[in-house]
Amino acid sequence: MTKEYVRELYQTPLLKLIAQASRVHEANHNYDDVQRCTLLSVKTGGCPEDCAYCPQAARYHTDIEVQRLMKADEVLQAARNAKANGATRFCMGAAWREVRDNSDFEEVLRMVKGVTDMGMEACATLGMLTESQAKRLKEAGLHSYNHNIDTSREFYSEIIHTRDFDDRLNTIGNVRKAGINVCCGGIVGMGETDEDRINFLYTLASLDPQPESVPINALVAVPGTPLEDQESIDPLVFVRTIACARILMPLSRVRLSAGRLSLTDEAQTLAFLAGANSIFLGDKLLTTPNPEPDSDYRLFQKLGLNVPARTETAGA
Repeated sequence: MTKEYVRELYQTPLLKLIAQASRVHEANHNYDDVQRCTLLSVKTGGCPEDCAYCPQAARYHTDIEVQRLMKADEVLQAARNAKANGATRFCMGAAWREVRDNSDFEEVLRMVKGVTDMGMEACATLGMLTESQAKRLKEAGLHSYNHNIDTSREFYSEIIHTRDFDDRLNTIGNVRKAGINVCCGGIVGMGETDEDRINFLYTLASLDPQPESVPINALVAVPGTPLEDQESIDPLVFVRTIACARILMPLSRVRLSAGRLSLTDEAQTLAFLAGANSIFLGDKLLTTPNPEPDSDYRLFQKLGLNVPARTETAGA
């Protein structure tokens, strides 16, 4: 793996690149196996970080209402609803800079254990983690921990100033040491260049071992954040990034994550063809809008993908 190889791959003509990614995908995955996940904000707003894309940062004037950590019983009911709607992975996000060893962490451990006990993959994204905290999450049954690098090392300081790029990598290392699967990706469309996207992909693909899960997000420009006026990324650039991720990380789940509302059915179809094999169900991803579940089911039906049955009592 060299940066020059990643650059040449990224610059491949798009149709040829998608075809190559599709072959890699077909060799390692089943096209019908598109995992459905649900992401719930279990603690919302009030974050001390200054991530330019994030409406949950306390310093920005957005319409996000700060909410304390949810109780485990509430979260587990949401997980049951998600499972009834076809999700096999339940992700819990807390707007913290870092995990603290207190009663809130104990409550999160109860959430993790409860989700695992109902037969779902439990994933959490809670900010920076120590090695001992990662070990406790593993003991509670955590399947995966999400901690994105967000963008390239070179562009990172344009987006975040309250922690550095190596802080991200250190947490990923702590997760690995605990034996938890790594979920690590980033956001495109924040004003970065093609070279930044190349460097971002190179860093992800160079992690050893590679992440089991790679969420690729398109920026959702939220009013009140520094990136509120950022233009939407070209959907074909987004698909190009998905295709490169698939080729560079052939065994990983490449997750079509935030920003899907800005993509047409045709653009999402290209993303699936290029190797995306996971989406998030539900009308919100933490605090940003997401397609309604019914629109996802209609798209899956159009594409001939397996659509799991939903129970009549399934909640939103």
